[in-house]
Amino acid sequence: MGLLLLAGIALVADRVAVRVAEGTVADELAAQEQVTGEPEVDIRGFPFLTQAAGGRYHDVRISLTAAQPGQAGEVPVDTVLRGIRVPLSDALSGDVSELPVDRIDGRATLAYDLLAQELGGDATLSPEGDGLRISRTVELLGYTLPVSAAGTVTLEGDELVVDVERAAGAGVEIPSFLVGRVSDLLDLRYTLPELPFGLRLTGVAPGADGVQVRVEADDAVLRAE
Repeated sequence: MGLLLLAGIALVADRVAVRVAEGTVADELAAQEQVTGEPEVDIRGFPFLTQAAGGRYHDVRISLTAAQPGQAGEVPVDTVLRGIRVPLSDALSGDVSELPVDRIDGRATLAYDLLAQELGGDATLSPEGDGLRISRTVELLGYTLPVSAAGTVTLEGDELVVDVERAAGAGVEIPSFLVGRVSDLLDLRYTLPELPFGLRLTGVAPGADGVQVRVEADDAVLRAE
């Protein structure tokens, strides 16, 4: 009975410690200028106290929303950090100016409404299979045309590129000499912000709520600004 009691106390202490640590990290993130709302931090792995004593955290997951400079709307960001190394003495003293991390995998979701604003007017974007559906009313050479087209989303350097195939009118016949020009008006190039900590862009794909932008880094070092 005594051993079971001690084990129960140790379990409670471990869970309390991990909640305190998660709250501290969340508070630090919330203080960052671009972070909006309340970040969620999940330090995985059990027992937590063993990880803390060893100065190595195997799996830390962070979810937050961030504002982009000069852009309207918020961007949800989900990040997994594996192999964070923080000596216990530094953590206890609060003297942590940098965090070496073995691996970072992240995903940001650019809402379709946000991307539609870049096209302007009454443009809308929505997922369709492995691609996108782009709709917009355009005015060209005296014609007002409600048009719609299937498109693909790719990554070119630091730009998210939406490229449409030949557009079709919504119940309106588009003159053949305007088809190519109308398609060009539905194309979109969206410059992604510069990434910190050695993160690199690895891909984009349509999701339920927006275009998902994937990033990753190996042997990264997170430094306080």
